[in-house]
Amino acid sequence: MRVLVVDDDTNVRDVVRRYLERGGYQVSVAGDGEAALKLAGEFTPDLVVLDLMLPGMDGLEVCRRLRARSAVPVVMLTALGEEEDRIVGLSLGADDYVTKPFSPRELVLRVGSVLRRAHGELVAGNGELSDGDIRIDVTARKATRDGEPLALTVREFDLLVFLMSHPGTVFNRADLLSKVWGWEFGDQSTVTVHVRRLREKVEADPARPQRIATVWGVGYRYDPVG
Repeated sequence: MRVLVVDDDTNVRDVVRRYLERGGYQVSVAGDGEAALKLAGEFTPDLVVLDLMLPGMDGLEVCRRLRARSAVPVVMLTALGEEEDRIVGLSLGADDYVTKPFSPRELVLRVGSVLRRAHGELVAGNGELSDGDIRIDVTARKATRDGEPLALTVREFDLLVFLMSHPGTVFNRADLLSKVWGWEFGDQSTVTVHVRRLREKVEADPARPQRIATVWGVGYRYDPVG
């Protein structure tokens, strides 16, 4: 598996590269956004570790441009006080985040988790799911709506599969963080952001969702429309 590490701090890049290489990954590094986008085109990584605080083009813009060209998984590196930037990054389609200062071992574990999900190893169930105009091939990790491919990130796909696999069941954000992300603790706004993004892709009117319902004071429920 190939991982692109983007950080302007040489020490961080070197440490992360060493730990990832020990984990069996092929690693390429970049110190700024322009170099990152160029390498992403040449290196075709399976995952990008992306610092949000970059000189010139910041990490949010890099994430936006990566998302415009592919669904490559992105793990963000954020400073402790950058909650708003983290939420924006998740809104742009980042799949996970690690807060600085971080344990390199934890980062390697997060990278492995996202990659396993991207290749279908951690998604519960197999075969196909369908609801009205939505069809999902769980094993092939393909989703369509009205026959057109749905451009879902790793986490969006997993969230949709999980909710569709449990129609009519209410899950709170902590439940979803555990079942879909595999986190026993973390920023629950991550779930809120991904639900909002998912509604934009599967609902006829995201402002008045019919499939992914909010159960006020509790959480979310999938209501089949087909």
